[in-house]
Amino acid sequence: MIRSLFLISLLLHATLAQKPALPNHPAALPNHPAAPVPVQKWSTLSGCPWWFFWTLPRRRSRSNWAITRYKHFLCNLQMTKDGGAFCVTGNTLDNATTIAMFDPKEKTYNVNGRDVQGHFSVDYTGAQMDQNVSMNQAIFSRPGFYDGVSPVLNVDALLSDKSPPRFWLNVQNAAFYNEHGITVVDNVLEILRLYPIEFVSSSDIGFMKSIMGKQTKAKAIFQLLNANDVEPSTKQPYGTIVKDLATIKSFASGIMVPKDYIWPLKLDKYLGLPTTLVSDAHKLGLEVHAFGFANDFPLSYNYSYDPTAEYLQFIDNGDSVDGVVTDFPATASNAIACFAHNNTLPQKGRTLVISNNGASGVYPGSTDLAYQQAITDGADIIDCSVQMTQDGIAFCSETADLIVGTTAMTKFMSRSSNVPELQQKSGIFSFDLTWSEIQTLKPQIVNPQGNDFQRNPANKNSGKFVTLPEFLELAKTKAVAGILVNITNAAYLASKKSLDIVGAVSTALSNATFDKQTTQQVFIQSDDTSVLSKFKDIPSYKRVLLIGDKIGDVPVQTVEEIKKHAEAVNLPKTSVIKSSSSLLTGVTNVVKELKDANLTVFVHTLRNEYMSLAFDYWSDPNVEIATYVQTAKVDGIVTDFPATARSPCSDPTHVPTILPAKPGDLKSTIPPELLAPAEAPLPPLEVAKVVDPPLPPVINQSKAEPGASPQSASSSDARENVASSALSLVAILVLAVLSAGL
Repeated sequence: MIRSLFLISLLLHATLAQKPALPNHPAALPNHPAAPVPVQKWSTLSGCPWWFFWTLPRRRSRSNWAITRYKHFLCNLQMTKDGGAFCVTGNTLDNATTIAMFDPKEKTYNVNGRDVQGHFSVDYTGAQMDQNVSMNQAIFSRPGFYDGVSPVLNVDALLSDKSPPRFWLNVQNAAFYNEHGITVVDNVLEILRLYPIEFVSSSDIGFMKSIMGKQTKAKAIFQLLNANDVEPSTKQPYGTIVKDLATIKSFASGIMVPKDYIWPLKLDKYLGLPTTLVSDAHKLGLEVHAFGFANDFPLSYNYSYDPTAEYLQFIDNGDSVDGVVTDFPATASNAIACFAHNNTLPQKGRTLVISNNGASGVYPGSTDLAYQQAITDGADIIDCSVQMTQDGIAFCSETADLIVGTTAMTKFMSRSSNVPELQQKSGIFSFDLTWSEIQTLKPQIVNPQGNDFQRNPANKNSGKFVTLPEFLELAKTKAVAGILVNITNAAYLASKKSLDIVGAVSTALSNATFDKQTTQQVFIQSDDTSVLSKFKDIPSYKRVLLIGDKIGDVPVQTVEEIKKHAEAVNLPKTSVIKSSSSLLTGVTNVVKELKDANLTVFVHTLRNEYMSLAFDYWSDPNVEIATYVQTAKVDGIVTDFPATARSPCSDPTHVPTILPAKPGDLKSTIPPELLAPAEAPLPPLEVAKVVDPPLPPVINQSKAEPGASPQSASSSDARENVASSALSLVAILVLAVLSAGL
């Protein structure tokens, strides 16, 4: 697809910068401190920052809406042999167009000192481009639904429109065109004469000097490429040229630089110390525009996969850049209009932010550091999934299987076992280890999207395990709004391991006096209605039924049954907003059906990594959050990243607010033949999947007859008990290594 660059001026009023709202800055990590408190005014040369974006030329898409609404456009120029001007990013036409289908033959040219093979615009006429070439998605990790749909963008055609956009013309490879007999300076000056272009830029100093004094309408911006790339006129690396801003000032009114010129990225993918480039340039009167932003490119670990945090690092952290270049305009716009210039967390919103094992996107889940970070990040509710040790200690851990979330494989491989009642694969289970043995382990951060999307690897084994009483004490000391205690595997633990997890939770809560106060909310969550029934007589507790299966409907009979056992329901996010092949397809009636019965509805689990997001969210976790808050109207969101979710910008009553996605809109723009076959409708939640048999008594195994096997009850959302062979030692070790992110 075309990667034409739009330039947007937000035209914010001065009063906007004084409005209190939320800082969405990078998390403060050990040895990687967060940014300092920002100043409360724009430190640009021209007031509010501009923002630019690459867009997609598709029918009825948001990009076209953006062209219409904002009327700003930056074009990376390529020229044909007869002087035709087209917007295509890159040295060749290959990645972004269908040129190879028109002309299979490639050529090799020297471009700025490097031999480049492919198809070049200088070998074709403007008519050939207009009539035979369409745009493709140049970023192969992005969907190719619109490949071949839109023609290459012709500069004259765009600017001849009766309502042309405001325009930035970026001239690529000026020396290359001159070498091939195309007088790029004359062509560009003619474009500047004919059309109201506001900015003209180039990475070629010779070109920049050639247009000096020959045009007065457009600001001249010098683009610096990667530090080691060589500028064609001076034969000096751009990293050297940038050190002489006074010389740049002699032929340009601003610079456009890779973002790492301002905030360098170290080899470990954490931010280094900032340079003084922005302040130095501003002192000389040079504007600074940073490029290289994209929501779906790897970010510094400091940003915790939240692209808004990256924008704020450049616009709300002392010396602000004058503009940012991004493939995702809405995110940049929201960062400037809603998130910037905010020093304090907002008042608690109507939608609860519930941690998932604490801030498990920043630190190993269910550790002291994860819980402290969640509280710092503004979580309303912190959670503890309770597990039991062999010697009866209740502690917090996402699962009873310690393989993934700890370093158990390094010490207790011989203790692995197969428990088909709980899971199909082998594991090392907490109930087979004592608390003292578990304390010899290290916690381990989990990377749900795989090792290509590691979370804060510098702290992958940081923190310590937390007992349930310690968790409750932390919640009381920090005065969080509430806690959620999740109970699983109660029937198995009672009947097979002589462990009373329900009793352990009840006792811990009572000892911490949570049963005698109403200041902090207490949610008791389980996928087992028999567990929830044990807490029905304590009015200060609110019971939450955890639904693990994807559902599309909740019949009245099922709703009535749920109300007998719970006051709230926690649903998978795909049971609320339907998706297929990473495209949103619609909204179920599940939330409405439950809320109409006065049940509170939570949704789980929201994550920042763009691979976990449907395409409709534009690789922006804030858009997903806004969609569940505004469109689905859930009462709480469970997230690995409370800092991202704790935003007033998702609240529809906040001005400005983030626009939610409209499920089905993006899908409707895609040719039907390119869509995956329709999936079967989601099943309804039947009563039989809700109601569980009574909990078995806690068996005293020391008195059990040899060979006796007490029958255990399984919860409604447990997987069917399927016998499976134990994993080989090699397979388990591989799993442990992958989970550790090694």
